[in-house]
Order: sequence, then structure tokens, then C-alpha cells
Amino acid sequence: MTNYDNLTIPEATVLQKKLASHIRLEPYRQMPKTIAGADISFNKSSTTVYAGVVVLSFPEMKLLSYSLAVTETRFPYVSGYLAFREMPAITKAWEQIPKKPDILVFDGQGILHPRRMGIATHFGLLTDHTTIGYAKTMLYGDYTNPDLEKFSTSPIYAKAELSGYALRTKMAVKPVFISPGHRTDPQSALDIVTQCVGRYRIPEPTRIAHAMVNRFRIGELSEGYYE
Repeated sequence: MTNYDNLTIPEATVLQKKLASHIRLEPYRQMPKTIAGADISFNKSSTTVYAGVVVLSFPEMKLLSYSLAVTETRFPYVSGYLAFREMPAITKAWEQIPKKPDILVFDGQGILHPRRMGIATHFGLLTDHTTIGYAKTMLYGDYTNPDLEKFSTSPIYAKAELSGYALRTKMAVKPVFISPGHRTDPQSALDIVTQCVGRYRIPEPTRIAHAMVNRFRIGELSEGYYE
């Protein structure tokens, strides 16, 4: 399990830049059978991080299994470096899953990050797995608001490079922000996440992961892997 407790912010910056040189942006040409959602929960002032990964069938979005894990971290809460707090708990939950899903969607950024190293990219690089970032708010990049109709999109550019899409998941509701993490590209990431949209603003993989990890944090669920 990756541990960043003794890493300074300048050291973390160097590591992000080093990892970023290995990002693979390429079309995802397969038809996935399973897709996972990952989310974490913590208090900014606490050292305890709760993580959950849920595995769903694709495209039916039926819950197949889930994994919950908790870790302690001493890495500070600093914007642009949250992956260093989140990675140990997410990695622990991931390692408990015996059969890995085809794709993992994170509640967090992919390459829409000042150094292209959101949690989805960071995790994807360290595991060499296909990952996508979904975020409720913008961290980095420029875009114009998509039309108000459901499934309207608008490209997001970072340093003049197409890096993701704003996606309207409900009529007249604030868009969400999709970007590739690793081993996919902006268009593939958008296509996959669009197929994960149900009745809610938040796509099903991360919506279900969010619900599970919050139940875990308040004691309704226990650490471990469940089918």
C-alpha cells in the first residue's frame, strides 16, 4: 500500500510531474462488462480516511460487490494534492477485490488538474488500470456551459488541449466534469460515463460508492469485501 505520510508538498509536486510523463491517453475500444465507482470520506481536520469501491454490471448498473477500507494519513489537506491523502485507503479497498472491474470511475479529477494528476490519473498510473475522473466542480481548464438539455456537452480545454467534457446529466441542472485518468481518452471517458447516468445528477458508479462509504463512516457497514 502506498504511504505518503512523510512526503513534503515540493516532493509531491516532483512525483506528480514524474508520473504525468507516463499517462496513456488512448481510445477505449472494448465493451466493458463491469465498471466500478470509487469514493472516499473524511473530515479535513481528521487523519482517518474511509474508502469504498463498488463494482457494477455494465451497462445495467446492477451492484455486484463492494469493498470498504479505512486508513490513517498525516499528509496535509492541500488542493491539488488530495490524491496523496486518498490513495492509501482507495488502494487498500481495491486490493480486497479478487476480480478487478474493467473500468474504475473516481469521484475526483483525472487530467483536469494543474499537473494532470488528479486521483483518477494517479491511481490509474500506479495500477496500470483504465480510470476515469468525474467531478462535481471544476479544478482546472476552460469551457463554456453546455445547453440546458440532458446529455448536452461542452469540451474542456487545458493549455489548448482537449482534456475532458462538461456533461449535463439532468435537465437544467449544473453539469458534471468528465476527464480521462489513464488508458482512455476524453471522448471514450464521456461515452462511458454517459451510459452510467440514471435518474440522478451523479452517475451511478460514484453515486453508489458515495452512499456506501458514508454508511461505512457512520458505522452502518464494516470494513471488508462483500458480494
